Amino acid sequence: MFTGIVAAVGQIQSIEPFAGDKANTGVHIKIHAGGLELADVGLGDSIAIQGACMTVVSKHSDGFSVDVSRESLRLTMGLDALGPVNLEKSLRIGDQIGGHLVSGHVDGLGEVVKFEAVGESWELVVQAPASLAAFLAYKGSITVNGVSLTVNRVEDVASGTRFSINLIPHTIAVTTLQHLKVGQRVNLEVDTIARYVQRMLSLPK
Repeated sequence: MFTGIVAAVGQIQSIEPFAGDKANTGVHIKIHAGGLELADVGLGDSIAIQGACMTVVSKHSDGFSVDVSRESLRLTMGLDALGPVNLEKSLRIGDQIGGHLVSGHVDGLGEVVKFEAVGESWELVVQAPASLAAFLAYKGSITVNGVSLTVNRVEDVASGTRFSINLIPHTIAVTTLQHLKVGQRVNLEVDTIARYVQRMLSLPK
């Protein structure tokens, strides 16, 4: 489990396909950890990368490596190219939960339809798949590329659901959200509690 509070921005340094058909195989990713403290991270531990939970398979002097399956690459964004990534170590008992409970399992891909400065803050509008509409609510929680955020507005449209978020300068400064562009796809994870509530309400009485 995670909290959606990004601990550091790292960098994907290299992406190497496993042996075999490169079009259908997973990849080995080497990541520079940036400011993420790795002294307490061991092999097999979990680290969220752009909101996707991955397992550490090796450590090096300035970072770590993970293996990513082809299925994970298909269902997520940001793990298939060199560049900056949000990093968060898994939650430990006694840690402060500054965001909300996050599993690190991407529920779907959204598309940025607006990203503009509004005063000192930024407005981010994302179109989510229709399958996630039931989990998006005013003042509810959503994770975008591993960042815990609060929904300010929800609008159901023909092709899905659009939600709006206000990003404060600090969030822009310490996460990869500063690099977003209109048309770009992002990793979305809905609130865990909303997921269970929706399931309970869907069962026959």
